[in-house]
Amino acid sequence: MLAAIHAIPVDVAPFRLSGVVYGTLLNHRTAVDEVAAGAALPPYNAPPRAPVLYVKPHNTLAAPGSWVEIPAGMNELEAGACLGLMIGRTACRLTLDDALDHVAGFLIVNDVSVPHDVFYRPSIRLKARDGFCPMGPAVIARAAVADPDSLTIRTYVDRVLVQEASTADLVRSVARLLSDVTDFMTLRPGDVLAVGVARPAPRVRAGQTVDIEIDGLGTLSNPFAGAAA
Repeated sequence: MLAAIHAIPVDVAPFRLSGVVYGTLLNHRTAVDEVAAGAALPPYNAPPRAPVLYVKPHNTLAAPGSWVEIPAGMNELEAGACLGLMIGRTACRLTLDDALDHVAGFLIVNDVSVPHDVFYRPSIRLKARDGFCPMGPAVIARAAVADPDSLTIRTYVDRVLVQEASTADLVRSVARLLSDVTDFMTLRPGDVLAVGVARPAPRVRAGQTVDIEIDGLGTLSNPFAGAAA
């Protein structure tokens, strides 16, 4: 039922998605605010001081229009609307000044999750199920996006606006996030770095459709369905 990664349009030649997608936890101010009380308790004692990353494996990747399956025994999932950066040049120890030079373009990411309360190290089974990372509808070249730190992100469920957020509220700006991440790991051409999801994430049930709009990047639409019998 789920479309393969090769069905995702990419129009920033000669780049193609590598299949490696990294998500960033707690990089939107609403997400930090939501967990502030718990983050102050042991064993954490404070909000994170470095980027908190996780991987959306190849099996999660899905194209625009693909059905997102709600696993058996679950009533709903969380839709995680966020901006994705597609890397165009090998990125290692970038500075703030040269970070954006390594971005080929931008796309919309729906970081789908099973609802959960764990905010630092969520289990793979909550975020890495088949089809849990629709992306698209295309990669828009970096030069066509004037300021990635001032983009409005709107999420609709069945055409009703349920969330509006902005990349202006990221804890780390796009360039800062790239600089901080590449200080300890190398990103390769075709990799995607999702910059962080606003909270609370909208809930979606079987039979509903999620549309995510980001200024200048178009609309990513995906219907949700119950598990096949």
